Amino acid sequence: MEKHIVHYNHKLKARARELRNNATRGEIILWQHLKNSQMMGYDFDRQKPIDQFIVDFYCKSLALVIEIDGSAHDSQDAQAYDKERQAHLEGLGNHVLRFSDNEVRSHSNKVCQTIADWIFKHRQKAAQSSDRSQPTHS
Repeated sequence: MEKHIVHYNHKLKARARELRNNATRGEIILWQHLKNSQMMGYDFDRQKPIDQFIVDFYCKSLALVIEIDGSAHDSQDAQAYDKERQAHLEGLGNHVLRFSDNEVRSHSNKVCQTIADWIFKHRQKAAQSSDRSQPTHS
């Protein structure tokens, strides 16, 4: 898998720390499943600055962003902003999975299974593409 370099605005570090210290209930619940490489052995960071944004969870080796949307994301303006933000993050080579805070609080096992399924499929695609790029020996 190719190396993914993550650039970010260093001014966001203090805000990211503040967000980690004031996590939502859904973020706390999901973090219990992601921390210490519990999700299929992958390392996740929480409240990770990427470019000009802070994402809820990030796995560098998968270039995977996981966002937990609370009620502040319900308005049309917030949804338009989220769509632009997601397009920007994807434009940097990241994949974005979104879940509602309520979904994580009510169905954390289902959310974790969705993440695990995504990782499994992504690993399969990466392995297939690297297999095709390997020289064949006759």
